[in-house]
Order: sequence, then structure tokens, then C-alpha cells
Amino acid sequence: MPSRYLEVFRSRRLAIILLLGFSSGLPLALTGGTLQAWMTVEGVDLSTIGVFTLVGLPYVWKFLWAPAMDRFVPPFLGRRRGWLLVTQVALAVGIAGMAFLSPRTGLVAIAWLALLVAFASASQDIVVDAYRTDVVSREERGLAGALGVVGYRLAMLASGALALVLVAGSGWIPALGWRDLLMAALMAVGVLAVLWGEEPSTAPAAPRTLRDAVIEPLREFFSRPKAGWILVLLVLYKFGDAFAGSLTTAFLLRGAGFSLEDVGYVNKAVGLAATIVGVLFGGALMVRLGLYRALLGFGILQAVSILAFMWLALVGKSYPIMVFAVGFENIAWGMGTAAFVALLMALCDHRFTATQYALLSALASFGRVYVGPVAGYATDPKYLGLSWATFFLLAFGTALPGLVLVWLLRKEIERAEAAATS
Repeated sequence: MPSRYLEVFRSRRLAIILLLGFSSGLPLALTGGTLQAWMTVEGVDLSTIGVFTLVGLPYVWKFLWAPAMDRFVPPFLGRRRGWLLVTQVALAVGIAGMAFLSPRTGLVAIAWLALLVAFASASQDIVVDAYRTDVVSREERGLAGALGVVGYRLAMLASGALALVLVAGSGWIPALGWRDLLMAALMAVGVLAVLWGEEPSTAPAAPRTLRDAVIEPLREFFSRPKAGWILVLLVLYKFGDAFAGSLTTAFLLRGAGFSLEDVGYVNKAVGLAATIVGVLFGGALMVRLGLYRALLGFGILQAVSILAFMWLALVGKSYPIMVFAVGFENIAWGMGTAAFVALLMALCDHRFTATQYALLSALASFGRVYVGPVAGYATDPKYLGLSWATFFLLAFGTALPGLVLVWLLRKEIERAEAAATS
């Protein structure tokens, strides 16, 4: 009889999660870099383009309406798949609507549609995270997180770089807005995944009131032993990686002296491939390692990978070391991300998955959002003026407290993993 671990790799649920990851990542670049490129080509001034970055705010504040998506159940397909279909239809309509507008004549309308797309996209992310958490078994969590990341990255490549390349090669087609029509059509991938998938069979009933959907997730979480320390772990686990990564590109250009082409081909192309390898390899290893050992082992790899950039800073411009550093760092990042997403999933109570996952992931992003300015001041000659080698050594040091917390919270991590088994 096949091992239960081998059965994981034949799970239809994982294929659906890959498709939902693609559906989740598709709108992000359309309201970010691709939209900025479109406005730039159309001659929109830089101050207006800067204001347009605010359309990304729904991704930051999505936890505010996540309780409503736990509490209310659409009259079709169930609580998770019903909301997925609603958000995907809204995305397809919003993205297609942008195709018939021009930044030169319809900038205000584009702004409202971009905000609608961002809101629907953030809402879809809430439900995708909840669905993934509710539907997979304990053994599948690592691979589920990994495949979600892979789908997300591939979609961002399609809606970002691919969309720009296609537009760049066609002089008359952009006026017809065919790019956005194509991206709207690609939302059918998510719709097919929803129709192919099944509503989580073990998920409990929705909260009875909206107040319960807001209060009970917090009460349940903080009733757990060492809940506060678990929250600290969420902030610190990828802190060192984020600290180093906030200035990696600047270091490769200014510190190591590589060209834009070097950074573009190696840091982006090699980095993307290495990330996909890392998340898939990490997710596969988690099937046997379990959550605690994966968090600790992959976290150590994340920390050590930072020292590869320290090595490059000490040696100077070296293409082999650059390729090694970028590849190693992205593989380790991918493995750590697979384990971290599995941790977030394990920490969620299935009664309040949407709310708890949105809150926990928002907290986890705290370090990544605010670490950039600290790194900038640390390396700026006008302030601390740390050398690049010292900076990466410091980044390595900031990764260690998270690893210590993983070790200290072993019982709590294993308890969460067992309690969340579906």
C-alpha cells in the first residue's frame, strides 16, 4: 500500500491550490508596476503616478473586512468557494473595464477601477488563504504553501513582465486595451479551480454574528499558552532575511559594482527560478520533517544564506560568487517561506480561518514593511555608514532571535500542528 506521504503528491487539492495561487497573484502587478509603466508611456506626470501607489492600500488593511468573509455565506458554492467566485468575477469585470480606458482621458475612472481591482484582489487573497488552510491535511501544508507561492509568482510574471513585453512589441494594440482583456480572461483559471474544487468538509459552521466573527478569533488565539511569544515569532522569523533583502539590489549595483543588466538577469531571473525550486523543495521536505524541524532547519539556512552576500562584499565583484549568493539566498527564502506559511496555517482555528490568517499575516509583514528605512540609515555614510560586509553580518545577527524563539516554542508549535490537523 502506498505510503500516506506519497499520497500527498497525488492530491487534487494541491493542484487546485496551485491554480488559486495563480489567480491570487495575477491582479497584483496589474495595479502596481504594470499600471505605472502604462501611465509612464502615456505621459502621465510622476506626482500622479506616485499617488496611484495608494491603490495598494487594501492589501495592507484587508484584515478589517476579513471577519465579514468568515461570518457571511454566499447563497451558492459554500462559504469559501462562494466568496472566491464573487471576488474573481469582480476582478474580471474590473480588469476588463480598465482595457477600454486611457490614462490620457480617463485617469479618474482608471483610479476607481484600479482601487476596485485591488480591493477585490485583497479580498480574494483572504479567501484563498482561508480555503488553503481549511482544505489541506497536516502532511499537505508545506506543499500547499509552496504551490501557492509558485502560482503567485508565475501569475505576477504573466501580469507584469510578460504583459509589458507583449505590449512593447505591438504599436497599435495597446490602444485597444487588449492586454487587460487578456489578463481578465486569465481569471478563468481561478474560476475553473473553484468549480473543480470542493468546499472544505471539516470546516465548522460560520460565526453566528459579526461581533462573534471579530471578537472570538482574538479571544481564541490569546487563550493559548504563550500566545504573545508566538506573535513575536511571526515578526522575527523572517526579519533577518527581510533586513538583508531590503538593500540587496542596491548592494549589487553600488557596493559590488555590477551593471543593471547583470542584476536584471541574475538577481531577477536566477532569483525567480531559485525561489520556485526552494519553495517546492522545502514543501516536499516538510512532508517528512514536520513543522518544527522545518522551521528550525530552513530558518538556519535563511540566516546562513545572508553570509553569502557578506562573502561577496569582502571579495568584491565576482560573477560566480554573485550567482551563488543570489541562488542560495532565494532557495533558502523559498524553503523558509514554505515552512512559515505552514506555520500560519497551523495557527488558525477553522472557525475563524479568514480572520486569523489575515491578522497573523499582516503582523508577519510588519518587519518586512518597516525594516527598509532602518537598513538605509545603517548603510548611509551620512548616518551610521556601515560597510556592506558589516551590514550583512548585522543582518545575519537579526535572524538569530527568531531561531531561538522557534527552539523555545517547540511544544507550542507542535501543539498547534496537531490541533489544526484536519
